[in-house]
Amino acid sequence: MGDPSSIQVSRAAIRIALTATREEEHAIKQELASQGIRAAAADYGGDFLNLLKKGVERAVVVAVREGLVPDTEAHQGVVAGAAHEAISQVLSKALGLSVGGKIGVARQGSDISVAIFLSVGLLHLNEVAIGVGHRAIA
Repeated sequence: MGDPSSIQVSRAAIRIALTATREEEHAIKQELASQGIRAAAADYGGDFLNLLKKGVERAVVVAVREGLVPDTEAHQGVVAGAAHEAISQVLSKALGLSVGGKIGVARQGSDISVAIFLSVGLLHLNEVAIGVGHRAIA
């Protein structure tokens, strides 16, 4: 069923992305830290096409700012790759629409995962989408 640590880190990224408030986010970060997992999150809202670029940037910035990865091109590339994968997974539901939600990043050892949780707006109807990407850092 895959590497248990990659699954655990992906679950952590999803959990932090699902938080509704900063207080809840802080509590989840503390809980995860007690398990040896570092996590961070960033909010996003706007047009989905902008998310293709801005979402990757936000994931990288929050991962560096919160100390999940060092500020090196190689580490930023790993986060960017995982973020791109997560965003690609919600593409078919969100393309051309307005979205709002949160990007979560989690790391334990060499495993890093990025999750995106979005509300996709269409008139007064909303859809929900979630995507997750995982990479290993050498």
